[in-house]
Amino acid sequence: MSEATILFLSFGILLLMGGPIALALGAAAMITFLHDGQDLSSLVQIAFSSVNSFPIMALPAFVLAGALMECAGISRRLVRIAEAMIGRVTGGLAITTTLACVFFGAISGSGPATTAAVGMLMIPAMIKKGYDRGYAAAATGTSGGLGIIIPPSIPMVIYGVTSQQSITKMFIAGVFPGLIIASVMVFMHYIICKMKHIGVSDEEFNFKRLFNTVKEGFLAILAPVVILGGIYSGVFTPTEAAIVAIFYTLFVGIFVYKEITLKGIAKSLETTSWLTGRVLIIMFTAYSFGRILVQYRIPDIIAEALLNFTTNLTVIWILVVIFLVFIGMFMETLAIIMIVTPVLLPVMVALGVDPIHFGIILICCLSLGFSTPPLGENIFISSGIAQVSLEEISVKSLPFIAISLAAIMIMVIFPQTILWLPAFFGY
Repeated sequence: MSEATILFLSFGILLLMGGPIALALGAAAMITFLHDGQDLSSLVQIAFSSVNSFPIMALPAFVLAGALMECAGISRRLVRIAEAMIGRVTGGLAITTTLACVFFGAISGSGPATTAAVGMLMIPAMIKKGYDRGYAAAATGTSGGLGIIIPPSIPMVIYGVTSQQSITKMFIAGVFPGLIIASVMVFMHYIICKMKHIGVSDEEFNFKRLFNTVKEGFLAILAPVVILGGIYSGVFTPTEAAIVAIFYTLFVGIFVYKEITLKGIAKSLETTSWLTGRVLIIMFTAYSFGRILVQYRIPDIIAEALLNFTTNLTVIWILVVIFLVFIGMFMETLAIIMIVTPVLLPVMVALGVDPIHFGIILICCLSLGFSTPPLGENIFISSGIAQVSLEEISVKSLPFIAISLAAIMIMVIFPQTILWLPAFFGY
């Protein structure tokens, strides 16, 4: 029996038995190493090197910054600004939810964190204004996926480390795709609300209201400007930017808005420890799994199989996108990135695909996994807030998933939609 068969068979059996993803990855790697007669201590050394990396420091820092911004009142002010920008437009609150997720995504870097922060404010507001509970929850859950596309993004950090690509370049490349997907979601909200005659805001758009909300939330808007501006201008690295985000949030929350409390800081640290620990354990085991894939030339085998099936790059891209969306329904985003990248990236690069183009498409596809069952972290969060069944949310999320998938395919066919901004900045 080949090493590839042992690796994937043991991994699949452990998942079917209900084992945690980290356990399945680590145990499958161990079984393969033992079968090959290799020393397990080398496996531990390989795994340790995955977390002993300077860019990885950005992970807990961005998680902490996002958690602190919620208790500092920054997320609430961003939602108010988004609402003031819309005015009396059909589907105004649903569109506001999408814009608020764009704003908060530019701070938190996390899909579930974005969904929770925006959903706590927007779902009750939508229900109060006559929106269907399931629709309100679906609108928030699907828009929350923008949190990992709009930079800074935790999955982009993980992809950058795994693929040895520039994290700054990934951040720059993610801006336009995030705005494209947000735009098509806004369009879908407008169409659905127009057809159902719901969601017309009571307040007309006026510059005075917008000016007042921007004035009140100016420092909230300034947060992503400072973070992303510092990265793109080369003043600091993404890792350093994450630390800047923490200190900026603490300063604004304590001395300006005066909403951060010791209890809020403690809760933020608890959230950060739990999320970071969970991710690092998965990274530790997934890196071992990925190293075995490379060692036994499994990506080369897959590449050969794909090329034997077809040499048409568009067809291969379609197969890859379907595959990524499918596994995103069942597995955690960061684990998928660490497993799939060593397998598919060499294949796509051999076919002439830019690694940054592939990375952004990968993350866009996986963002759909946040709003698709059975894993669907975002719909679990929005379900709890709206108190509606997962089945109802899933059905009402379908139009947004479909139009997002169409936008992804446009980005696949036209790589410059992703690559033009990094080129403009000289990357």
